[in-house]
Amino acid sequence: MLKVLRIITLIVLLLVWFVIGMLVCLARPRHKNNVYYLSRMLNWACWVLGVKVKRIVRDECRTLGSAVYVANHQTNYDIMVLGCVMPGTVSMGKQSLAWIPLFGQVYYLSGNILIDRARSSKAADTIRQVVAKIKQRGISIWMFPEGTRSKGRGLIPFKTGAFHTAIAAKVPLVPIVCSSYAGQIDLNRWDNGEIIVEMLPPVDSQQWTRATVKDCSNTIRALMESKLAELDAKVKKPQ
Repeated sequence: MLKVLRIITLIVLLLVWFVIGMLVCLARPRHKNNVYYLSRMLNWACWVLGVKVKRIVRDECRTLGSAVYVANHQTNYDIMVLGCVMPGTVSMGKQSLAWIPLFGQVYYLSGNILIDRARSSKAADTIRQVVAKIKQRGISIWMFPEGTRSKGRGLIPFKTGAFHTAIAAKVPLVPIVCSSYAGQIDLNRWDNGEIIVEMLPPVDSQQWTRATVKDCSNTIRALMESKLAELDAKVKKPQ
């Protein structure tokens, strides 16, 4: 019964979120802070899911300017759980996302970057598109370097696109680590424990080059893996 109530509540609140999100985006289409405000609005979902989320954001990140944020990607709940997007931060996705009813229109109008993968036959073309947007709009990019959801498998190997982007755009890299929660959220349980999301100190991407981008990826991954183990050791799990 609790599961049914939660699903109905989530559906109703998501519909309200879509309506409000569309109104905000129509009032100021593709404004660089739209994603920030819409992501904040999704924080209520954690309460509905019965999970307490502790978010740790460092002061230096609040006034950082353009950056590439890299986070571990666990489940579809990430969009509701992570919730520490800084103002001026957007994500990137395929142009085809714009054609998904409701979601696609909000995704595009909120200011996220749509990549034409059909025209961009090489990864380098995509990176150039994103770097150009960072410089033109003065924005930050949120990326999941794993490239897919880990679903409880820990931190899986990183792809290098996010790191190439930071190096080419000459902006810092900011690792964000979320404690492991795959399988933790049970819609039939009142208390689903705690999740900790921590933003690590910015890392200067200019200490690396295109030739050493793998070293950059490995360094950031090692930092995130260490922090993940630390968070998993102290997070409060469901009783």
